[in-house]
Amino acid sequence: MKIVLAFDSFKGSRGPLETGGSAREGILRAVGDAEVSVLGVADGGEGTLEAFMDNENVRAVRVQVSGPLGDAVQAAYAILPNGTAVIELAQTAGLTLIEPRRRDPLKTTTLGMGELIAHALKGGARKFLLALGGSATNDGGTGLLHSLGWRFLDKDKQELFPCGGNLERIEFIDTNAADAALKNCAFEVACDVDNPLCGPRGAAQVYAPQKGANAEDVARLDKGLAHYAQVVERTLGIQISDTPGAGAAGGVGGACLAFLKAQLRPGIDCVLDALDFDEKIRGADWVVTGEGRTDAQSLMGKAPQGIARRARAQGIPAIVVSGGVKVPGEALRQAGICAGFCTLRDVMTLEQAMEKTNSHNNMADTCEAIFGLIAAARK
Repeated sequence: MKIVLAFDSFKGSRGPLETGGSAREGILRAVGDAEVSVLGVADGGEGTLEAFMDNENVRAVRVQVSGPLGDAVQAAYAILPNGTAVIELAQTAGLTLIEPRRRDPLKTTTLGMGELIAHALKGGARKFLLALGGSATNDGGTGLLHSLGWRFLDKDKQELFPCGGNLERIEFIDTNAADAALKNCAFEVACDVDNPLCGPRGAAQVYAPQKGANAEDVARLDKGLAHYAQVVERTLGIQISDTPGAGAAGGVGGACLAFLKAQLRPGIDCVLDALDFDEKIRGADWVVTGEGRTDAQSLMGKAPQGIARRARAQGIPAIVVSGGVKVPGEALRQAGICAGFCTLRDVMTLEQAMEKTNSHNNMADTCEAIFGLIAAARK
């Protein structure tokens, strides 16, 4: 029996490979001669970098860069075996990097993400996968672009600091110093939102409040993004104000589309392609996936649905084993998942369930039971 385990992280408890290792242990108790391989996966949001770094032959690069408020932070990116650089915005401009009282999308910047891209460029990377989840910013990606050589100028052609509060003051974009190596690069952006740059469903009105903006700030940021989009269109001839996905990460999606000629794709598909997932499951009898909690959102483009879709394309049955499963069986089957199993083996609190030893034992024991039954049925 050949089984591929592809778990997302159990957030706050255990990472993808740790969880997969527990599942493997349980399966081998029930089916000692099974061939069980473990992959770490993510859906393209926050935590994507960790999932990649858990996999074999991935090189971690650690750099000191600018944080969301301009102060120095330690960040990392990954280089995959095929040379692709995986860069996660949350490493340098994540909401969790700022204590709540200091959060202010008028001041935060994506400078650090651009610095990571520049560092990878200097190291020879020409293919990039950018994960945009968890941002504390609303700067339209101007910080990222500044780090790659673009300059944003006011009406007097004075350089502006790249942050949300200065979007309304941009009148000119100097493209002369943009890194020439970017012309030979391919950028793929993991993006699971279709929000435009501005307007009622735009970056500011939908996401800025959770980043620390009050009603007045939201109105100013939205007006700034609309103005910024006009300057981009005037300079590059590219319209991004209404483009689906342009509002991702406070406008970083739009910046990547216009300046980096990036392709925006569903996050799980970006990750699975980068991991060569289709080839790694070829010939498998079962694919097992899971996460901390599988609910209705899991079936809206998240890891379990994406993995099950890839497995079904090869005629491989997929099952979900998660800490909690809050989806009816029929909905799981419609998503291509044979069945969903909750790992809880006894009555316990959430804190107890997330404790590492309990989490390990619950996963191992559940997978032992599942594959013990499968093995018996095959006999």
